[in-house]
Amino acid sequence: MGRYLGPKCRLCRREGIKLMLKGARCETAKCPMERQWRNFPPGVHGWRRGRRSEYSDRLREKQKVKRYYGVFEKQFRRYFQEADRLKGNTGEVLLTLLEHRLDNVVCKVGFAPSRAAARQTVSQGHIYLNGRPARVPGRAVKVGDRITVKPGEKSQKLIRAHLEEYGEPHVQDWLRLDMTNLTADVVGEPTREDVMIPVEEQLIVELCSQ
Repeated sequence: MGRYLGPKCRLCRREGIKLMLKGARCETAKCPMERQWRNFPPGVHGWRRGRRSEYSDRLREKQKVKRYYGVFEKQFRRYFQEADRLKGNTGEVLLTLLEHRLDNVVCKVGFAPSRAAARQTVSQGHIYLNGRPARVPGRAVKVGDRITVKPGEKSQKLIRAHLEEYGEPHVQDWLRLDMTNLTADVVGEPTREDVMIPVEEQLIVELCSQ
């Protein structure tokens, strides 16, 4: 599977917001978005780019969501096609489908400091879903699922180190975390309010529907 190997902070600068691609580091003064001289798009001419077109505005919203959840174009198109088939507002359904990703849940319950780290944690076999190994970061979770840590010393030590370093996370209402036993339960469905970045999903729908 392909992956982005360039500097992550460059992606945040391009979108003009913090995508939290480095976890807690993004909340410190080390984040380039906190530095006035780097708080503009990358490239030698980033500081003097002209007005954006309507197409550019729609594209930036789509790229923002793709980079936040760590999915590529082909994956994103599949999510959009599924959201378009389901009932409800297509944009909101699209975002909730992305929220259901296993790597997103692993990140939100604090088992990994960022979504990129969560994808690596899952693919390396440290996470179990309903008592069985789950190595696919994009696997969708559903209500009633239980996410646990592999019952091995290396996996347990790794996850506990993350929780001790970054502290107990603020877990959203649709998830429940047991820090003692290192288990997390999906107790509800994510809503539009659970998406942690500002995004105008209608612009994405307009772009992908063309």
